[in-house]
Amino acid sequence: MNSRPYPWEQFYPPGLRWDCPIPASTVPQLLEAAAAADGDRTVVHFRDWTISYKELQAQAEKLAASLLAKGYGGDRCIALYMPNSPYHLIAFFGILRAGARVVHLSPLDARRELAHKMTDSGAQTIVTTNVGGMFENAVKLMEDGLAGTVIVGDDAAFGDPGPARDAIIERDGVIRFDEFCSAPVPPEWPAVGPDDIALLQYTGGTTGLPKGAILTHANLSAAVSQYDAWYSGLYGRPDETEIVLCVLPLFHIYALSAVMLLSVKRQCELVLHMRFDAGKVLEDIERRKITSFPGVPTMWIAIVNHPDLMNRDISSLQRCASGGAPLPIEVGQRFEKLTGQRLAGGWGMTETSPSGTNLLPFGETRHGSIGIPLPGIELQIVSLEDPHRILSPGEIGELRIKGKNVTRGYWNRPQETASSFADGFFLTGDVGYMAEDGFFYIVDRKKDMIISGGFNVYPQMIEQAIYEHPAVAECIVIGAPDSYRGEVAKAFVTLKAGADTLTLEELQSFLSDKLGRHEMPGMLEIRDALPKTPVGKLSRKELRQEELSRAAGAAKDLALKA
Repeated sequence: MNSRPYPWEQFYPPGLRWDCPIPASTVPQLLEAAAAADGDRTVVHFRDWTISYKELQAQAEKLAASLLAKGYGGDRCIALYMPNSPYHLIAFFGILRAGARVVHLSPLDARRELAHKMTDSGAQTIVTTNVGGMFENAVKLMEDGLAGTVIVGDDAAFGDPGPARDAIIERDGVIRFDEFCSAPVPPEWPAVGPDDIALLQYTGGTTGLPKGAILTHANLSAAVSQYDAWYSGLYGRPDETEIVLCVLPLFHIYALSAVMLLSVKRQCELVLHMRFDAGKVLEDIERRKITSFPGVPTMWIAIVNHPDLMNRDISSLQRCASGGAPLPIEVGQRFEKLTGQRLAGGWGMTETSPSGTNLLPFGETRHGSIGIPLPGIELQIVSLEDPHRILSPGEIGELRIKGKNVTRGYWNRPQETASSFADGFFLTGDVGYMAEDGFFYIVDRKKDMIISGGFNVYPQMIEQAIYEHPAVAECIVIGAPDSYRGEVAKAFVTLKAGADTLTLEELQSFLSDKLGRHEMPGMLEIRDALPKTPVGKLSRKELRQEELSRAAGAAKDLALKA
């Protein structure tokens, strides 16, 4: 190993140390501190509706008081089924103030996934709103015996223009949000400590139903403290001009922790969009003088290809970040060339709340790197065969992580919890290496690795090369069954507007000096669109299932002909 235990610390901003204090508190204490420091400051700007820090605290406490009065507080789980809406913030802080736990349901979850999360968590109460069919789905869960109460907020409370809204039907078990929040504030709140569970954040895999990562108040608040220490070291403390645009979905850990909770910790204003629209994002950056905009790669792909990009004044932007998935190198380079802004970013995961690493916004650009660990986070590379054996710089293995932000395990999954840790470190499933200077690189997910003719092939490396082709807009590479090599890399591609078609032979010729022969895609499929997860990340899961079904069908046809 490198003789320096934390070689990345040499790149920290002046005055910031890797072992600096990382405060951990309860999540409601973050809001209390912000409201006490600057209660009249706007915390959320949604359409033309605003709410201050002290008003948010008061509304969250009204909900908390009513939850306690109804017996829904304490050690219970409460499902939060929301798009980006002020109701999400009020409910999130209110549920935790009542001493209960939040269970996030995704607006894009199928009924089967919703039912699983309710059953697995034991939640009996759903807090939702009347857009996107969520109220209807919540009522269906109640009819199926999976919920006893649905608390529904009317989106019309935040004015127009809003999305199409569902009618709120009066029936047993359904109560309007404003009517529910009627109990007086109790003389004292339930005792909640940093080590108590705050959130069950369900995270999916390539197979099976999602599992709930257990995140405590300390996990979430420590992650926020790590981000805060890092950004304060880089940029100093924020002032009243700090305005953060949140388009990322708050039911996802990236937006929840690295955007919403961090903004509260730093007493920033949060401009909230219910859904992503590249044109409206550019319009709001100009109109509201946005200073910070975090996104995911698919958002940045849409923005760099948007015809309005060069017609908008986005000079107020001081920080742009990409997270949630690897950013294609070509996209980052193009954004910087067009705007002069460098897309920062990093790596993290649901189980790390999601702090992990960050890239430096200045200095040498290290293409393909996920950056260096944030303060208080230990990252190591260990053998793929033996997670107890630490590898030397440059050797490829699995990333493992340790810190106050890291989950204690999975809800109701003792075996998966036990197999996810080694020597007190969480095994991430990401395959990569650490360079001599302490910068980390990920080559792929362990479970996404293709084994072709006995060689390990990493889809992400192939995707990065394909993105260099001028006709390619989006790309996913998976392993497809192959009778000779076991698996072969198959590329699914969407083309940029106006681009000519692309053949496999043309793509292979373009990649000939960028990839090894064992990495070369053996199959190509052009599509109008590629599957995405609820948070807008490109998703291999559906394509992998298609290929397996196709291979099974072909095998069946051969058997019938025989």
